[in-house]
Amino acid sequence: MRAITIETPGGPDALVLREVPDPVPGPGEVLVEVAATAVNRADVLQRQGFYDPPPGASRYPGLECSGRVAALGEGVVGWSVGDEVCALLAGGGYAEKVAVPVGQLLPAPKGVDLVTAAGLPEVVCTVWSNVFQVCHLRPGETLLVHGGSSGIGTMAIQLGKAIGAKVAVTAGSATKLAACAELGADVLVNYREQDFVAELAALGGADVILDVMGAKYLDRNIDALALNGRLVIIGMQGGIQAELNIAKLMAKRGAVAATSLRARPLEEKAAVVSSVREHVWPLIESGVVKPVIDRTFPLAEAAEAHRLMESSTHIGKLLLRV
Repeated sequence: MRAITIETPGGPDALVLREVPDPVPGPGEVLVEVAATAVNRADVLQRQGFYDPPPGASRYPGLECSGRVAALGEGVVGWSVGDEVCALLAGGGYAEKVAVPVGQLLPAPKGVDLVTAAGLPEVVCTVWSNVFQVCHLRPGETLLVHGGSSGIGTMAIQLGKAIGAKVAVTAGSATKLAACAELGADVLVNYREQDFVAELAALGGADVILDVMGAKYLDRNIDALALNGRLVIIGMQGGIQAELNIAKLMAKRGAVAATSLRARPLEEKAAVVSSVREHVWPLIESGVVKPVIDRTFPLAEAAEAHRLMESSTHIGKLLLRV
């Protein structure tokens, strides 16, 4: 098969399309013939040499895919060859075939074409597990989403609104904020011109904050929390080390969590995927929640997709058609 390889970490041109051996599904795995995959920030970090796949995972980048079941490993039931699926991966999506633990497989949602479905598993599982399973966002509460126009952000806006929350977002341009507003965001903060802490204070603070910035925003996120607020950190775009004012956090009776999805045990990932299938897939199939796709590139142009990702000018997901 063909796959995007990273022989020497570096810039986008480190992504090289080569012929490589086909994967073989092991017990409890399904072989998927890939229709499309998606570009995530983690792929950029892996390309740069900063985020290796967990032990046993494919060395090729790609944390999600869509496609058709090509073969079943020993012990797999409930799926058939030819089924249209999408999947959460620990790696290997930038390829023509990938072996997937059966617990991380989802049926392609009805009403969503197979290529577009590639942009769903990572963002849906990330948002659902963090905003709802970790932070327990409830109807009537306020959710603050940093990077509202990103793939994660566009999904968080829609899921927050779907359960009846008020959603505030930060983004760096009027165009991006307009896209967030179209998805239902109630409060729009241009972080280049406005102070999100002040904007959230006018609302009584955020009950839940979904943060991709990490260190740079830690102190200000605590300031932006409502009483009993919950901050969950899922990215480090603003650095890895910051000072936490414990007294300030205690005064808010707040909670801070930090999570990652890629390296979780298979059972934990399967539990997240199962919950997503139960709670989120009906919203997607009914059209209440929709994937937001900026552009689709051929697999051979993965480097161009990475350049666009690093420019941060896109809105929603970037896909690679395989």
